[in-house]
Amino acid sequence: MFKPVGWDEISNFESMPQPVIAKIEQACASHEIPLHTHPKGQLIFALHGYVTCEVSAKMWMVPTHSAIWIPANKLHSNRASDHAQLCHVFINSNMQGMPQHTCTLAITPLVKELMCKLAAYDQHYDLASKTARLAQVLFDQLSDMPIQYLDVVLSKNVVIQAMSQQLISQPSARKTLPQWADEFALTERTLARLIKKETGMTFGKWRTQIDIITALQALSNKKSVQQVSELLGYESVSAFITMFKKVMKNPPMKYMSGLNVSSVMSS
Repeated sequence: MFKPVGWDEISNFESMPQPVIAKIEQACASHEIPLHTHPKGQLIFALHGYVTCEVSAKMWMVPTHSAIWIPANKLHSNRASDHAQLCHVFINSNMQGMPQHTCTLAITPLVKELMCKLAAYDQHYDLASKTARLAQVLFDQLSDMPIQYLDVVLSKNVVIQAMSQQLISQPSARKTLPQWADEFALTERTLARLIKKETGMTFGKWRTQIDIITALQALSNKKSVQQVSELLGYESVSAFITMFKKVMKNPPMKYMSGLNVSSVMSS
């Protein structure tokens, strides 16, 4: 069984020569790791709770069953939820196969077990050992994991910042674009153009992206579809399911159960 360690201990592993290193971190309370980099690529997987990362002017919200991949030497910060349990996997930058950009990955049960298994072993392993072979299998599986798009652009524009904060902290407030425009004393057309310029999305797509991330966090925390629908301020459960299915290709419970199917079925 693995022994959870603190961040100070985890940071020591990134300079080790082993190509793939895994360790479990237990967050006793909500905490933030300020801007930093790693010489190795870093995968952060939420075993329990979730983690939020800021990378390249984007916020990545990573619920249970998902992981964020951050390439080597990429400046980033992390914030873990209360009592989150995170698995960190550090991968040498010269290993080919992982994405070249920051992204979230859907993690299958097989890959989760491989990460936890590797984390339970001594990380100072010989490159010809069984542990080294396990690390290679984990790497091969990770490189095949499907990419998810759970990021939100962090704009420096004060209007977009204010809107982002409200959309994330008050998801049930379903303000329309005209209502937002009135709040900031802007015309609807001007605000629509500003949102498109700063986020690369229309207002509707931008809000939907935030809704999906919020929904996945809540579903990962065992909230029911009805509870998530109410959290997001939808008038009906069916409206929420329709939105979710349009973006994620499956209704909420089918999508979440798909993350828990056997590794044979998910491969």
